[in-house]
This record gives sequence, C-alpha cells and structure tokens, in this order.
Amino acid sequence: MTKLAIHHRKNSFSDRWISYCENEEIQYKIVNCYDNNIIDQVKDCDSLLWHHHHNNYKDVRVAKNILFSLEQAGKIVFPNFNTAWHFDDKIAQKYLLESIDAPLVASYVFYDKHEALSWAKNTTFPKVFKLKGGAGGSNVRLAKNRNQAKNLINKCFGSGFPQTNKWGKFQDSFSKWRQSKVSLKNVLKSLVRIIYPNPNSKYYHKEIGYAYFQEFIPANDSDIRVIIIGDKAFAIKRMVRKDDFRASGSGHIIFEKDEIDIRCIKIAFETSKKLNSQCLAYDFVFDANYDPKIIEISYGFTADAYNPCPGYWDVSLNWIYKTVTPCNWIIDDLLLSVNKKKMFK
Repeated sequence: MTKLAIHHRKNSFSDRWISYCENEEIQYKIVNCYDNNIIDQVKDCDSLLWHHHHNNYKDVRVAKNILFSLEQAGKIVFPNFNTAWHFDDKIAQKYLLESIDAPLVASYVFYDKHEALSWAKNTTFPKVFKLKGGAGGSNVRLAKNRNQAKNLINKCFGSGFPQTNKWGKFQDSFSKWRQSKVSLKNVLKSLVRIIYPNPNSKYYHKEIGYAYFQEFIPANDSDIRVIIIGDKAFAIKRMVRKDDFRASGSGHIIFEKDEIDIRCIKIAFETSKKLNSQCLAYDFVFDANYDPKIIEISYGFTADAYNPCPGYWDVSLNWIYKTVTPCNWIIDDLLLSVNKKKMFK
C-alpha cells in the first residue's frame, strides 16, 4: 500500500492533506523535516509532501535540499525540482520563462552598479523595482523617474535591503484595516514588529549586489492569478490596491468565471507543460495591445483564499462547475505518479 510522509505546518497545505488522507483512508505519517534523521524517517514512505514557506528561515535553509535529494534517490516528492527550484526567486523565474519563450513582462537584471546606472540613464520611466524574494506585493515599489531608480540602484550596491519591509507591512495592514479587511490586532502586531523585530529576522541576509526591474504596464486595474495543478486550472481576478499599482495582496478578489480571460488559462497550461511542473500559480497583466503577460510564478499560495472559486477548467479549456480542492488534487496527482512508478518497476 502507498504511504505518504507529510511535514506538518499549521495553516499550510498540510492541514488539508492530513484531512484528505484521513477521509479517504490514505496511509500517511507525520514527519519532522528539521530532524537530523529525516532521510531515515521517510524510508518506509513512497512520497514526501512539504509546503515550505519563503518566510520560514528553516524552510529556506533546508527544504529544497531535502526534497531534491529524495527526488534524486527516486522518491516522489511535492514540490519536486521542476516545480520549486525557482520558488521565491524572481530573477530565476526571469531566466526560466525567457528560456522557453513564455510571454513574460520585460525584465532587467544587473549585477554591476555602473551598468545598472547606465541603463537607468537611458531607459523610460516608470519602472517596477523588485527584490528577488517576497510575496503579496511586498518588496515591490515603483521607480517613477531616473532619480528614484538611481537611489534604488545605489542602495542595491551599497547598504542593501532587508528581506522584510516592516514599514511597508505596517502601511499595508493599516490600509486593509481602514477597509475592514483585517483586525486592529493585525495592525498593532505589524506596528510592534517595527519596534521589536521578529527574533528570527537575524537569520536572514540582506538583499544586495543586484538590481532587478520590470517594465511598468499602465492601465491595469487588476491582475489575473491562474493556478495549474495537473490537468486542472482555476483562477481569480485581483483588483489593485487603492492609490497603488499592486494587485497581489490587495484582498479585493473577484471569483466569477466570466472575469477571467481564457487566454491566461491557455498560456498557463502551455507553460506548465513545458516546465513539467506539478503546481504553479501565474500572475498576469495585459500590455498595451491587451495581450496577457506573466509577471511572476510560484508553487505556493494561500489555499483558503480560493474556497469561493465556482469551478475550474480542464486542459481542453472546458469549464467544470465543481468545488475547487487544490490540496486534494495535489495528493491525487502524487498518488498517480507513485502508482505509475510502481507499475514500471
């Protein structure tokens, strides 16, 4: 009988994985991937599932090392190498998407200060400045003119940037509180973090030694988030924040099927097939010709946010009006891979 190993983290995919395994009588065991003997712990299992998080310093240190080592040894893992080697690294995603001719928003990366400043002197503005890591619109800002870009570049090759923008998080929380999207407790917590940083923040290095920009595409009041898991796609439309250009993390979400441009679904399916990925979320905006362009990709997402989705598309772009259960689909696809492997042993 197939047996799964699950690394459990509260409020992650693992909550739903465990529930699904229990409901469907799928054999599993909880493991601790931080243990020194984790390789031994999973020897009696066919697969390891670990929803690792970019803001957990332990996950950042070891998750990919363990998952990819087990995959090299023949285990079926989630997320596997093709799905997650580029996770939380926008620069890696730039190279990857360009290499397969995916419709990426024009992106520019520099590892030399003088080259970056020369580019800024001759390019047009505004441009979107990003650190390579971060989610929910964090570590993203708009360089409206040459001077702003120059200041950002000087900092990139000078003192660098902390991985967590504490002031930005407070501003975001305060804005969402004014719109009744988060509690006052959430705002106070983010304020306290400015004065008393998270003790784990000392384990994170500065972002320094590179500068990354993307073309700013105006007249987008929203973006489209498409998630591909195996042969299924589901999507949402996210409205931009008030007096801002960012849609990610805004909390303004539209779930209606008719709000989703089917071209985004098609491109996401095609790209996932080229990348041979298990699960990928794509963020799209539209250029001046109203053609969809990918901003970035990620294997991880907040599952609860997609509960209201009314259905999904199959690979033939047929719409299926049915409950969206992404974490269950991940296990279903994993079991298929495990069984296929056993058949050909």
